[in-house]
Amino acid sequence: MIVDFNLTYPSGTAAAHLINSFHTPRGAKLAKKHVRVLGKFCIFSFLWGFFQWFYVASDHCGFQAFPSLGLKAYKHRFYFDFSTIYIGVGMICPRIINISMLSGGILSWGLMWPLIENKKGDWYPADLEVSSIRGLQGYKIFITISMILGDGSYNLLKVLGHALCATYQKIRGKQKENVLPVADQNSCSSPNQSSDFQRRTQLFLKDQIPTWCAVAGYVSISAVSVAILPYIFHQLKWYHMLVIYLLAPTLSFCNAYGCGLTDWSLASTYGKLAIFIIGAWAGASNGGVLAVLEACGVMMNIVSTASDLMQDFKTGYMTLASPRSMFVSQIIGTTMGCVISPCVFWVLYKALDDIGTPKSEYPTPYAILYRNMAIEGADGFSTLPKNCLLLCCVFFGSAILINLTKDLMGHRGWFMPSPTAMAIPFYIGPFCAIGMCVGSLILFVWQKVNKAKADAFGPAVASGLICGDGIWTLPASILALAGIKPPICMKFLSRATNERVDKFLVS
Repeated sequence: MIVDFNLTYPSGTAAAHLINSFHTPRGAKLAKKHVRVLGKFCIFSFLWGFFQWFYVASDHCGFQAFPSLGLKAYKHRFYFDFSTIYIGVGMICPRIINISMLSGGILSWGLMWPLIENKKGDWYPADLEVSSIRGLQGYKIFITISMILGDGSYNLLKVLGHALCATYQKIRGKQKENVLPVADQNSCSSPNQSSDFQRRTQLFLKDQIPTWCAVAGYVSISAVSVAILPYIFHQLKWYHMLVIYLLAPTLSFCNAYGCGLTDWSLASTYGKLAIFIIGAWAGASNGGVLAVLEACGVMMNIVSTASDLMQDFKTGYMTLASPRSMFVSQIIGTTMGCVISPCVFWVLYKALDDIGTPKSEYPTPYAILYRNMAIEGADGFSTLPKNCLLLCCVFFGSAILINLTKDLMGHRGWFMPSPTAMAIPFYIGPFCAIGMCVGSLILFVWQKVNKAKADAFGPAVASGLICGDGIWTLPASILALAGIKPPICMKFLSRATNERVDKFLVS
């Protein structure tokens, strides 16, 4: 994914640019410029996040609720949310990825979901909650997963096919070099690659983690989980865990691949897939609700870790860090987390008597949401709304067909969209794609005005925008834990609603 496919991993790339700006080998003068630009936009992004905080006193408040494209478009998540993270990610991601996400958002939230919503009462009951997977939410979740699985499965099989082909040719003596060819990608030994690329690749592959170590580690952890977790949670059987660990590598590949393209980890979406699979298998009468919640937690941790590790390895690749050193650091951090995280949870659980209750300061809405999905998922395939399975098959096949067409066209297929990038807005909405397209447009105009300067400082600007907004989340979390709430709620109303509000205030 990093060497052959050269995926972006925007957050990992931004962290790498932040580190490299302090340790650039290009000279002190250029290093100072990079640091100055990165620091300027990092501070700007941080202050912008701080400024926005004052206007989000409750839900649907603030600049992120600004209906920049109209109130009806806002209802379908077509708006610009003024997030500097999306602008920075859009500047780093290839334009075809940004356009793919926008086209996916238009296809889903502009056409499909409104049409399916009109079938309320026919395709699914009209009195369901918004979060119910028996209704529109079910189409969003499973069609998104189907399209990502189609794209990820195709690329996984393509990589395996090239690996088997290369191995066969090497055994027959037809291939002298130990090179894994990947379609439409330059190999690491290509003389056309830049010296930086060749140097990074050489160091990255020189100190890579052995395959036997990765396989043995995964099998060992799987064996421990299969043996211990059913003992702790009696509703979860050992064969449920075995199936989860057999499915997890493919789903992890798909999630890591999608994260490399768009910077989005859909671990929660794959967790919902585990809820449906294990729930249908276990059944509600056999403790299926508890079993699927436990299975969801396991699946989310596996899939999320895959994308998080790839972000870090991308940072290590660009900063000439040792993959083994990074992996050992991850093991140490994970081991510390096994002790620290439960302690933090226990402190919060004891300090806040009403945590988890609906009307408390910390209502934990996702706990209620996932429990309701677990109850519905335990009923099996009967939870799927009408024609949902058919649409899933159609989009799974469409993702494979798009990839196949792109590979057959070669360089002429540069305009073909990315199915994974198209699928992500299916679930989360097109607002993120709009922000990323704004970032891509800014970079495009900058390159037209001054291409040399845009190429030199574009990554630093994008990294500063991403890092500044990311750093702001820390003080924002501290303010939330301290019970300090923003003083203002900035909302946007239609003219008719505003007139009714004015009449009510006068009376």
